[in-house]
Amino acid sequence: MKGVIYYYSATGNTKLACEYIALNIKNIPFELVNIAKNSNINMSGYDVVGFAVPTDFWGPPYLVKTFIDTLPEQHNKPVFIFNTYGLLSGKTLEILKDWVKAKGFKVIAGYSLQTPESYPPLIVKGITSKNAPKRKDLHKFNNFISELDRLLLSSSFGELEFADLKIGLINSLVPIRPRNTAKHDMGEKFVDLTLCTECGICKNECPYEAIRLNPKPVFNMDRCYGCWSCFNHCPNKAIYTRTIRGKGHYPKPLESLKQKLK
Repeated sequence: MKGVIYYYSATGNTKLACEYIALNIKNIPFELVNIAKNSNINMSGYDVVGFAVPTDFWGPPYLVKTFIDTLPEQHNKPVFIFNTYGLLSGKTLEILKDWVKAKGFKVIAGYSLQTPESYPPLIVKGITSKNAPKRKDLHKFNNFISELDRLLLSSSFGELEFADLKIGLINSLVPIRPRNTAKHDMGEKFVDLTLCTECGICKNECPYEAIRLNPKPVFNMDRCYGCWSCFNHCPNKAIYTRTIRGKGHYPKPLESLKQKLK
């Protein structure tokens, strides 16, 4: 038996957590597939599937919805769902559960893990969650992995029950936002021509293929969904918006998070 975790990770936090899950699951080997870079959706060779996402405006990113929509109908294939978040998880797990159940997956487990904040507008305001996950949260995360590992030891996945996911009172009160909210919040993007080296990293990192080089970056706002990936990954901080310039970047996981999830 083997499993696969389909993940999207804008800044590396979610990927790091997925690697940690795969490392600590002992009963089934897991392959990790980045849905922003890989179109492989053949699930026939996998006995269990995981979906892992970062929280984007209190819900799953638009990219994940479009990916799930392309999947073939399933017949109770076991799936676990997982998300990382900075300030609030919102209804990410609940919405993701509805998406995968609508495709015929059987949800057996789910978990939300707080990690350092990667959303530039919050970082600029001093909301960083840089010490996340705290020791007690990491303990709970390890317990989730252990329980998931126990479930995967079952001789018959058909006996597994649907997971009763709890998102907490505060998250349950967070309103569901339209999927283009993030784009409107980010607004128009600009390039400092004196800082841009035409390296193409922004284009390569954009999961929505909303950037072309001419030779400087040109943004297609019809395709953009305000994920801040181009902003975060620009090595020279040449990309900016009307409200944020030269600060608030989160290009990769903090060293403290790497130490906790190694």
